[in-house]
Amino acid sequence: MSETSTRYSGTRVRRLEDARLLTGKGAYVDDIQLPGMLHACFVRSPFPRAAIRGIDTSAALAVPGVRFVFTAADLNPGMKEQWHTSIGPDSPETPRPPLAEGEARFVGDAVALVVADSRYIAEDAADLVDIDFDPLPPVVDYRQAEGTAELVHEAHGSNVVGELAGRPASALDEVFASAAFTVQETIEQQRYTAVPMETRGLVVDASDRSGDITIYASTQVPHEIRLFCSRLLGLPEERIRVVAGDTGGGFGQKVMVQRDEMAIMLAAPHVGKPLKWIEDRRENLMAAGAARHEHADAAMAFDGDGLLQAVRIDAVQDCGAYPTPWPVMTAAAVGAIFPGPYRIPQATFTAKTIYTNTAGRAPYRGPWQFESVAREVLLDIAARGMGVDPAELRRRNMVSSDDLPYKNPIGMTYDSITPLETFEATLDALDYDGFRASQARAREEGRYLGVGISSYVEPTTPGHGYYASEEARIRVEPSGRIDVFLGGGSSGNSLETTVVQLTADALGADIDNVTAIQGDTEVTAFGAGVAGSRSASMMAGAVRQTATLLREQLVEAAAGHLGADADEIELADSRASVRGKPSAGVSFGELAAAAPDGLEATAKYTAETGSIWVNATHVCTCEVDLQTGRVKLLRYIVGEDCGPMINPAVVEGQIAGGVVQGIGGVLFEELAYDADGNPVATTFMDYLLPTAPEIPDIEYVHIETPSPGPGGYKGVGEGGAIGAPPAVVNAIADALAPFDVTITRLPLGPSQILELLR
Repeated sequence: MSETSTRYSGTRVRRLEDARLLTGKGAYVDDIQLPGMLHACFVRSPFPRAAIRGIDTSAALAVPGVRFVFTAADLNPGMKEQWHTSIGPDSPETPRPPLAEGEARFVGDAVALVVADSRYIAEDAADLVDIDFDPLPPVVDYRQAEGTAELVHEAHGSNVVGELAGRPASALDEVFASAAFTVQETIEQQRYTAVPMETRGLVVDASDRSGDITIYASTQVPHEIRLFCSRLLGLPEERIRVVAGDTGGGFGQKVMVQRDEMAIMLAAPHVGKPLKWIEDRRENLMAAGAARHEHADAAMAFDGDGLLQAVRIDAVQDCGAYPTPWPVMTAAAVGAIFPGPYRIPQATFTAKTIYTNTAGRAPYRGPWQFESVAREVLLDIAARGMGVDPAELRRRNMVSSDDLPYKNPIGMTYDSITPLETFEATLDALDYDGFRASQARAREEGRYLGVGISSYVEPTTPGHGYYASEEARIRVEPSGRIDVFLGGGSSGNSLETTVVQLTADALGADIDNVTAIQGDTEVTAFGAGVAGSRSASMMAGAVRQTATLLREQLVEAAAGHLGADADEIELADSRASVRGKPSAGVSFGELAAAAPDGLEATAKYTAETGSIWVNATHVCTCEVDLQTGRVKLLRYIVGEDCGPMINPAVVEGQIAGGVVQGIGGVLFEELAYDADGNPVATTFMDYLLPTAPEIPDIEYVHIETPSPGPGGYKGVGEGGAIGAPPAVVNAIADALAPFDVTITRLPLGPSQILELLR
């Protein structure tokens, strides 16, 4: 049997979902309307920390149209287990009561749940729930939380969630003492968050007389929602169906079940009718989870030639009151990846995570992103201190493909990447030397231009535990349509397009005959969903395994139908034919119609390697107005070695989305709290997002080094958000270099830049 030649993978196939999404025909959770459906609204704490002395629900229950008002006493006892599959039951997770029990621990903490005939009635009634709060001193500043007597979780006994460390810092003392040049700074990053276009939402229908439950969810992980709900309610998994339709962005915020979502799952069986909860934007900013808020003391040692000898980082993260998941491992990743794409003989780290009375830390695109911020900003500071161009300092130290496999000093082994080659190609795309000449001329005219570089490596496609396998099911219908069933689903990553490309190539099918069916646990094989930049590689493996079985069925059926040997059969254009006799053929649909049991296959792919490494270089140029502090981005170039591209347009879309989020995290966004623990950015009037006029056209340099995974594919979902912040910071710092400005703290809005200049 001959192999099918690739026809679609690697080409700019138009995104299949665009036709519905761009014409307003997408189907989201809020579009679900079921007979008798009721609506939920949470009563949330206005205090960052307060004892709950009593709750009077009588006035709310008296409102016409109000059906239930639930408190912790009503719902929390129904909870059986609450662990996520990726973490496991033995992880030292923070206890997460669905509704606040005894104490509210941040502004926005869910204390009660009103269920009514409409959202409008539920919101009005929520204002009538009388809660006797006894305010307590909150823990707001995570940098001082370790030394205070006030505890966010008294039972934990400390405000330190947990910590991990590498070698003792003293092991590097001699290297630093003898170094020709050292640099040390405390680098800080503000709190910001995912802000998906569609907020979180659930419709939980427990009205079936059989006791079965159907959940419509805005999620990246429908099968995980099913598993989690099964454990939460103590029901067999097969009694629960989860349907995830179109998802208006997830970015990590929709990869875990959070406390308010648990409350809806627990309330629905009491209600006996479909129950809908759609988070409004204020709730999303207050309670859906924060990210990024952290700082680190970072240091580097160089020899007389500017070669790195050692690095260390002591990182501390603000994890809020209810981090999801346990944050210590992610914090440790900051230390483990801090050496980045550079040849460094020695390194160590500490990673500490802290509770505060603020919104809990949640996953967000590249959760370990701070390692790149700290390293790349510190490298630029070091370059200026040594009088070396930042590009040249990186060039002297960067890992090249000739160094592979390369084990970084923390023990992470890099392979199948091209850091130096990607770096050089990206600088060439800018014409780095030409920019430096233009910059010098501009300064003579009183204009201040800057160029910023950031390079990084990141692990994608985690090949362990829950994330290490993916299933697919492919069925050929008698009509000739080929359905490929995905356990996960698109959440903005265009998975339904790329999987159709892969399936068409693997079977020798016409792409117009292939349809992706996704996000419904009733009909799809198991999948871990969209997380960890895993989808391309894992789905490629699942499609390959499944299509291999289905091809065998097609070839066997065609050989019998055409009276030929199996090794003479070729598959192309959704037809099977005899080699050398293209007119003697039969369509896939005809073969499916004649097959007694149909033509269908299901297979599981299990990753054979650990994480797949990706590298990139971001280069940003800008102009800073010294009078207003305004930053205008001029050019933005991303060189990324994300392996062979299934669809270059999808790759570029993923990079662009992450870059815009990273730019927002430097210039615009801050999920700020005042000194008393009150959030001060709960609407888009205060939480600023970048818009199209602030973003330059993003340019791309594609490097395609195959990985050891299926098809050589790698992940690309998180890289833009990782590389953009340090590139923008370094561009601004470079523009302000004549004023001897050192930037170590984010964000960098106009007021912060003017303060630096002062």
